[in-house]
Amino acid sequence: MKIGIIGLGLIGGSIFKSLKKYENYDVIGISSSVKNEENVFSDYEKLKECHLIFVCTPMNVTISVLEKLESIVSNETIVTDVCSLKEFVSQKEYSFKFIPSHPMAGTENQGWKASFAELFIGANWVITPFKGEVLPEQEILENVIKDLGANIIITTPEEHDKAVSLISHMPLVIAQALCENIRDNKLAQVLAASGFKDTTRLALSNVEMANDMVTLNIDNINKSLNSLKLAVNRLLEDDYINKAQQIKEFRKNLY
Repeated sequence: MKIGIIGLGLIGGSIFKSLKKYENYDVIGISSSVKNEENVFSDYEKLKECHLIFVCTPMNVTISVLEKLESIVSNETIVTDVCSLKEFVSQKEYSFKFIPSHPMAGTENQGWKASFAELFIGANWVITPFKGEVLPEQEILENVIKDLGANIIITTPEEHDKAVSLISHMPLVIAQALCENIRDNKLAQVLAASGFKDTTRLALSNVEMANDMVTLNIDNINKSLNSLKLAVNRLLEDDYINKAQQIKEFRKNLY
């Protein structure tokens, strides 16, 4: 099977490096920044014969890339995106077999050099079938995702975007706010140790990606922040030690 990957950053690069290990996959990458790599091109026309295409571009250009593909690939081509939001890519029907998805994997690093073949091993990979219709071709995509080492979760775009605001987008904003909060406190900056370092890791995230997430998912992020305020109030009301112990056990069992 011929597989094309558009965008060879952390996610696209990791998909490329992982699938290259399989003899039954003929993998090509499309990138304007990655040079002198075998099977990496800048010309979208190279995608014409692909059976499956992963669109791994920044969210702010994903729609334009999907629209561009309509004039290049056949109606039978399977196309998926890897955007961390799914509602905004699920508004338009395309001529090809479009199956929105999102790998729940990543690091605070970015770019081709930060990508690695093992990124998706043990990770969850969400699929949100377009308009709720499960295409027969979805099984092909699922098999490739499994070869990447990921576990598949099926949900709706709406539920996906609410969930990621709670576990990814809101925590990113909070990590940034925690850093902003000590900008004028030199002693806090000196004393900040491993706990603060771990808690604020997301503040190192790709700024373009962060801007896309906040811009496109602001309503869910605000709802999540309000929910967090209520959770903090409940935690501090009374009987803190018992609530803290319960949360400690919950966190132990979470991963």
